[in-house]
Amino acid sequence: MLRKNLLFVTLTGHGHINPMLPLVEELVRRGHQVVYATEAGHAAAVTGAGARWLELPSPPPFTPPPVIGPAAVAGWLRHYFAALSATYPVLRRHCGSERVDAICYDTTNWPGRIAARSLGIPGVQCFPHLASNETYSLDRQLTGGIDADDPAVASLAADCAAFATEYGVPLGLADTMTVVDGLNLVFVPREFQPAADSFDGRFHFLGPSTGSRERVEEWSPRDPDAPLLYVSLGTVVDGHPDFYRACAAAVADRSWQVAMSVGGAERAVLGAVPGWVEVRSRFPQLAVLRRATAFVSHAGMNSVMEALTYGVGIVAVPRTPEQAANAGRLVELGLGERLDDAEPVSPEALWAAISRVAADPVVRADLAEMRRAVRRGGGAARGADLVEQYVR
Repeated sequence: MLRKNLLFVTLTGHGHINPMLPLVEELVRRGHQVVYATEAGHAAAVTGAGARWLELPSPPPFTPPPVIGPAAVAGWLRHYFAALSATYPVLRRHCGSERVDAICYDTTNWPGRIAARSLGIPGVQCFPHLASNETYSLDRQLTGGIDADDPAVASLAADCAAFATEYGVPLGLADTMTVVDGLNLVFVPREFQPAADSFDGRFHFLGPSTGSRERVEEWSPRDPDAPLLYVSLGTVVDGHPDFYRACAAAVADRSWQVAMSVGGAERAVLGAVPGWVEVRSRFPQLAVLRRATAFVSHAGMNSVMEALTYGVGIVAVPRTPEQAANAGRLVELGLGERLDDAEPVSPEALWAAISRVAADPVVRADLAEMRRAVRRGGGAARGADLVEQYVR
């Protein structure tokens, strides 16, 4: 087919950028031109995938509180709204200066959808997490418990009204959440999606793709024969030295080795680290998961999908409502265990969960079946087929 000019939009977040990059790579491989709008911190990743980078203003820092409840979520929503609002004029200017045949946007990046609709450009909504509709709504879980009279909600409504007035487009609170578009690509297997049969033909469950990262990421464990525990609580929340120490203690004297990603935490706060524990701020996650026996994770969807791609059982320690939804689904489908982050976790409790996801035959069978489901989804190749059909 003729070359198409595609605009991808994801302001920030490794868990939102990484699932999109294999689709970008596949579309570029097929000869399409892709411009990717994102903040400077992700510029190298999108140009490495073959896209041209369009700079979006970076969001100001947001430090989550130790306990993430309704008040914290409400505060985050207003913070994120302000950051996203600043991207809209950039997208409009780009679409005014170059032909754009479709706008492919992360579902949380509502300015992509508003720009597409206001300019009459086909929109492709991409879900890096569970999809939402009238039957199953991740949005409702994220905002559950927020009082309608909360000052942050009133302020957010006022922000929406001000944006609508400034740019002459309709925008209410509901428009900043999931709104079904003409084509909706979900980077989760259909088998993992709750109420999957309630989603109509506009939704396509592609499952995850690893793209070129699988070929270029390298890492080897110190002992190729010992079982490996991978520990990572994601890129958003730092800290948890007591938890990291408990993870190391959980497999002590059991002939295991540990790869521990501690983000921005200072290694010194962990104290003395045994020789069989390798600590880094960040590991090449796919390379580690290829060799992992079990994964202690915050249960961010990107990490969950990458683990399931390799059939690695997960011990989930969620902190946010979205992560809790993912952890619940893992337990429901027999793919992992969940531990409560609200209380200190003992090494004994961790080991009990780790040993189950690593060795329980029922868990291993369920993981094998989900790994097959990941392959059936079609990944980036199927996604590129659907985008081409949509814009033809």
